[in-house]
Amino acid sequence: MKEYVTVEREASAEFIERKSRFIGYVKPVSTQDEATAFISEIKSKHWDATHNVSAYVLKENNIQRCSDDGEPSGTAGVPVLDVLLKSNVVNACVVVTRYFGGVLLGAGGLVRAYSHGSKIALEAGNIITMAPCSILSVNVSYGFYDKLCNILKDFNCNISDTVFSENVSVVFSIKADVEELFCEKLFDASNGMYSAQKIGEKFAKI
Repeated sequence: MKEYVTVEREASAEFIERKSRFIGYVKPVSTQDEATAFISEIKSKHWDATHNVSAYVLKENNIQRCSDDGEPSGTAGVPVLDVLLKSNVVNACVVVTRYFGGVLLGAGGLVRAYSHGSKIALEAGNIITMAPCSILSVNVSYGFYDKLCNILKDFNCNISDTVFSENVSVVFSIKADVEELFCEKLFDASNGMYSAQKIGEKFAKI
C-alpha cells in the first residue's frame, strides 16, 4: 500500500463570520458508511442549525462526495471538498455547521466561510502522512543516547517505547524506504558499535 495524507483524529474548530457561527468538524473515515454515519451524527447533534454542509474523500476508488445542504449550489459543499483535495487529504470527512446570524454573506462570502471552516477543521484534526513503516529496536549506552535521539529526529522516526535500565532500549517506527539508510547512519555514527534490529512492520504515520 502506498503512502497517503489524512487526518490523525476527530476534531472541531469554529469561528464567527458576520454574526453567523460556523463549526468545522473532521473525522478519519475509510468507508462511505463511516462517512455518512459521521454526517448523520453531526446533523443530529446540530438539528437546529441552518445548514450542515459536508464533504468526504476516500482513497479506495477515489470517491469524492459533497453536499450544500440547502445553501446556494456551489457555495458550500464544493468549497469544503476543494480544501480536502488541495490538501491532498483522503479518508477524511468534513462537516461545516452554520447557524445563520441574520446577515447575508453573498456567494463569495459563503465560499470563503465554508472553505475556512473546512481548513480549520483539518488543522484541528492534524494532517499526517501514513506510510509503510518498519518497527526497529536498538539498545545503546547512556553516553550514545543523545546522538541516537538526533539520528531518530533526522529520520522522522516515531518512538513507541523507551526503557532506561543498564542501557537505553528504544523501539520506534521508521519509513520503510529509509530503513537501510538509517541503519548505515547508526552504524557509522557509533563506529560499528550499535545496530538496529527489525521486529515488525506496520502502516503508520511518519
